[in-house]
Formats: sequence, C-alpha cells, structure tokens
Amino acid sequence: MTYVPMTSRSRDEDHRASTPLELFFDLCFVVAVAQAGRQLVQALAEGHVGDGITGYLFVFFGVWWAWMNFTWFASAYDVDDVPYRIATLVQIAGVLIYSAGIPRAFNDNDWTIAVLGYVVMRLALTVQWLRAAAGERGPARRCALTYAAGLLVCQAGWVALLAAPEHARRWLFLVLVMAELLVPVIAERGYQTQWHPHHIAERYGLFTIIVLGESIAASTVAVQSAIDEHEALGELLPIAAGGLLLVFAAWWIYFAVPAHDRLQSNREAIPWGYGHFVIFASAAAIGAGIEVAIEQAVGKAHVSTLSANLSVTVPAALFLAFVWLLHSRHFKHGATQQLVLPFSALAILACAWTGAHAVLWAGLVAAASVAVGVTLVHRKRSGA
Repeated sequence: MTYVPMTSRSRDEDHRASTPLELFFDLCFVVAVAQAGRQLVQALAEGHVGDGITGYLFVFFGVWWAWMNFTWFASAYDVDDVPYRIATLVQIAGVLIYSAGIPRAFNDNDWTIAVLGYVVMRLALTVQWLRAAAGERGPARRCALTYAAGLLVCQAGWVALLAAPEHARRWLFLVLVMAELLVPVIAERGYQTQWHPHHIAERYGLFTIIVLGESIAASTVAVQSAIDEHEALGELLPIAAGGLLLVFAAWWIYFAVPAHDRLQSNREAIPWGYGHFVIFASAAAIGAGIEVAIEQAVGKAHVSTLSANLSVTVPAALFLAFVWLLHSRHFKHGATQQLVLPFSALAILACAWTGAHAVLWAGLVAAASVAVGVTLVHRKRSGA
C-alpha cells in the first residue's frame, strides 16, 4: 500500500460502507463508554444524583466528540493508505488514554490524563487535516486549514484548563464545549466537506448499537445476579426482562426509518449529528440505570425505589423523544403516527411511579410502541 494524495471522496459514491479500520476504531470506544457508564452507576447508587449526571455528561462529551471528529473526517477523506492508517491508530491510542482518565475526571475533576489522551488524538487528526489541505485547492483547502487551526486552538484551551482553579473548571469546560461545537460551523461556512450521507447514517447506527450494547450487558448482569441471589429472583428477573425489552425496542425504533434520506446538506446534518449526543448518552445511560435498579433491588444501592426507577425511565424517555425529534417525525404521516413516540416517552417516564416492577412496565410500554408503530405503517401501506 503506497502513499496517495488526500482529496475529497465523492458524495455520490456507490456502496460506501464502513471500513474494517472504522469498525476497529468504534470497538475501542466500547472501553470509554463502559468507563463512563460504570462511574455513573457508582454515583447514582450512592445517591449522588446531581454530581453523577453532571460528571457523566462531561466525560461522555469527550467520548462522543472524539468519535465525531474522526467519523466526519473519515467520511470525506478516507484514503486508507499507510499514513492514514497510522494516524488513525494513533487516535485509537489517544482514545484508550482518555478512557483511562475517565475515573479521575469523573470523581476528582482531575482531567490531566483525559486531556493527555485528547492531545494524542488531536495531534494525529490535525496532521490529517493538514494533509487534506495539501491535497485540496480553493475553498476546500481553506476549510481543511480552518479545521486544523480550530483543533489546535481548542486543544490549547483544554491544556490551559488543567491550570485553572478547580472550582472554575466546570464552567470553563462548558465554554470549551461551545468552542468545539463552533469549529465545524465556522470551517464549513463557505464550503461543505464531502461527507457521504449513507455512510454517515451507517456510522451513527453502528455507534448506536455500541451504546445499546451497554444496556444488553446490564441486563446480563441482572440475570447473573438473579442466579446468584436466589431470594431476589422475583425482583431481578422483571428488571432483566424489562431491560431487554427496552433495548430491543430502542434498536427497532432507531432503525425504523432511513435517516440518510434527510442528510443532504449541513443545514440538516449538523443539528442531526449534534443532537445524537443525547441519543448516544441516553442509550448508554439506560444500561447504567438497569444496574442501579439491580443494586437497589438486592439492597446494595443507597437510593429509593423511585430514584432507581427514574435512573432507567428518564434516559429511556429521552432516547425515544430525541429519536422522534431528529428523524422519525420526518417520516410519519398523520397525527396518530406522530404522537406514538412522544406519548410512549411520557408513558415510560410515568412508569417510574409503578413500584418495584417499573423497569418491566417501561419495557412493555416500549414494546407496545413498536407494535403500534408497525401496525399503523402497515395500515397506511395497505390503504394506499
């Protein structure tokens, strides 16, 4: 494999699919997602709800944004030669360093290791953008150079964050988040990178499967706990069943519509791509909530039944609401179809007040929403 100039790929390229390197890159994020979820479980189980949610959202932003940076660049510029592969592997190393720093960032507000991981990732990605700039001309070159400059400026901000007083880091973090989100908006103001709509939709779908996998793992923990805690079978098996139903329904609902059909320009793609932060974070948080519900059921969590129930129903409701908001609603016909997911999200949230079997009830509501949605679509097609 030899060096080739890095120029934009065609947005009309046929059969544009995820590469083995992209799948490998995603696999390494399993570690980061699991670390964030594990810290959230510990915080919620100990009753530190506010700090737990805040810490989770902060560290998950780092996970999500690192994945976003690579994914959109690769969709436009993946040449799959030796330099490209090496740069991507370096970014993977940075992801693993960031993952190792998640516990300290979450619990102690110590971002040293996490920022070091980002330095490794960003240096490699900046080199990629500079390489893209060398192979482009005109607006495309300016766009690539703006990305490279934006990455360096934001990364300097993250390094400076380490020197800030500890009490000010949370607020400065939010400022840096806004700066990060503005980089693509500014860079692509006069030129849209040649990302591939179908490829981007597939990449997001694959990451959705990764975060839902955390909830599958949590349901497995529930089953194992039920086996080990014979006296708690009646409490744990409904949690496992409800958790599986929630995950199955979440998968079905997310992949029910062809999201790539709407991703024709940055006007649609940027809100869609940014909004997935809530989808990804809530999908992973469902699994954390299931684990909290398990620990509460066996007396290991210092929280009430309602709090444990809310740790599952809140992220599940958010997942359904944002899937509807970002793309499902654009494919619904009539008020009845439009109301299925919003109503289901509210019903799942209300399940928190149904007592010890709240997770099971939430799972049944989610499954019912799938059944109703499929029935309505079938009737619509039959009547056409």
